[in-house]
Amino acid sequence: MAEIKVMSTGAVEPMVKMFAPVFERETGHKANLNFGTAGGLRTRLEKGEQADLIILPAAAIESMEKAGGIVPGSRTDLGRTVTGIAIKEGAPAPDVSTPEAFKQALIKARGVSYSDPAAGGSSGTFFAGLLQKMGIADEVNKKAVLGKRGYEVAQAVVDGRAEIGTTFISELLTVPGVRILGPLPGALYFANTYTAAIPVGSSQRDAAKALLRVLTNPATRDRWVKAGLEPAFP
Repeated sequence: MAEIKVMSTGAVEPMVKMFAPVFERETGHKANLNFGTAGGLRTRLEKGEQADLIILPAAAIESMEKAGGIVPGSRTDLGRTVTGIAIKEGAPAPDVSTPEAFKQALIKARGVSYSDPAAGGSSGTFFAGLLQKMGIADEVNKKAVLGKRGYEVAQAVVDGRAEIGTTFISELLTVPGVRILGPLPGALYFANTYTAAIPVGSSQRDAAKALLRVLTNPATRDRWVKAGLEPAFP
């Protein structure tokens, strides 16, 4: 029996947790699961931390591939998720149907929750830049409730610390009591593809390939969709 170390971003955490036990039952191997932000995981890898399977945004895996950091042929797109807008279940829904309406909703909200860009999350980094482009960064950040992970963004909304939260829909869906109003409207729309790969330093490549096969089993596509992810595999 082998133990494989998995390092994955939070956007696909629910799926990795769902299918790791399937992998363990089918193979007899053990999955050591480690989750974090894309930026945080990349820093750990750059400092020399070893893993057998990594799941990061597609752009990050592409960069590692060009640098010779992953096993040739192991790069596998898993799923795509979009940034959504959330409020507390039962709360009055603001108009977020257009970019301007969403901007006004952010200005009027008592608190706005999103992922802390300093933690390295893709959604938070994008949203911080979006606030700058909309010209409301200072105004919103005075009342911002920052979460290190996406589920913390959702929890802030449920707890009433923020009226509006924004992070990947796949992360919002993991927290009961959240109502998802939809994706960011119009030109603000933001999607990210998450990709798996086996690092060249992996000592358990065959076991990592077995986990990849479980994650991309065509029979599981509907479960990815229910989790707020569009499967990127056939």
